[in-house]
Amino acid sequence: MRVFSGIQPTGQLHIGNYLGAIRQWLELQEKEECIFCIVDLHAITIPYNFREFQDIVLKKAIEYLACGIDPEKSIIFIQSDVKEHTELAWLLGTVCPIGDLNRMTQFKDKSKRFKNSINAGLFNYPVLMASDILLYQTDLVPVGKDQGQHVELTRSIARKFNKKFGKTFKIPKLLLPKMGAKIMSLQEPKKKMSKSALSSCLFLLDEPKVIREKIMKATTDSGKKILYNPKRKPGISNLLTIYSLFSGKSIKELEKKFENKGYGDFKKSLAKVLIKSLEPIRRKRKELLNREVYIKEILKKGAKRAQVLASSTIKEAKNNMGLT
Repeated sequence: MRVFSGIQPTGQLHIGNYLGAIRQWLELQEKEECIFCIVDLHAITIPYNFREFQDIVLKKAIEYLACGIDPEKSIIFIQSDVKEHTELAWLLGTVCPIGDLNRMTQFKDKSKRFKNSINAGLFNYPVLMASDILLYQTDLVPVGKDQGQHVELTRSIARKFNKKFGKTFKIPKLLLPKMGAKIMSLQEPKKKMSKSALSSCLFLLDEPKVIREKIMKATTDSGKKILYNPKRKPGISNLLTIYSLFSGKSIKELEKKFENKGYGDFKKSLAKVLIKSLEPIRRKRKELLNREVYIKEILKKGAKRAQVLASSTIKEAKNNMGLT
């Protein structure tokens, strides 16, 4: 099975990114053919620091590798280094209905956030994402729940293209984690965790002291019982999910473990688990920051490997469309 997924280089990775996508990648790279991409072209659809952008992209690659992505087992590269991504996006744009793009919730959300910089790139973002996926004849797309609508559009575009021009693309399937597809805010547990709310977001590279402070200040619920019930107790349910995923213990095991204890004891224990789990990532990242030449070589080799696959697909697509 071929797997494709990517993350934008903007902002630090938080535990929602890790649990919703990256942790799946680590499991998949052990048994499937994996392609992981830093989608820098998507990142320029909203305001960004172009003077420091190359450094930001490189540091994102370092975070990937620090999390455990293995360049010996997976292809890892930067999106803009493989020109076929934008070429196929144009071709797919000729079969993607505008009505489908108008329904994309992410475009609506970002249009509200960036009212003064709404651009055609932001509107066409889903078509480029479809190109990213279809370019590699992808079987599985492991992403967070918020990207589900985009993957469904990708499937629709592939079907339309295949029907009109003949079978060209595989129809990819969305792969969501069984648990943790959507990690909620520490302060507002009815909202998704977002890097824009610093105090509500737990980053992979947060120092132990910061992790402890954020967890101890995390919103809980009325009553003292440690019980998983997302509707009645969204705060403690979110923390239980995080604890379960990082510790490997089931929700029921944790409920039993803290049956006669309060929120304070639970939070202290959760903070210890998170500090221990995230320390190897912080340590590995620190080591890789001093190996810039090595990182660039990995990305260069990854782009070459990706381009071999991409060029084959674009050639077939153009041929089927009567362009060659």
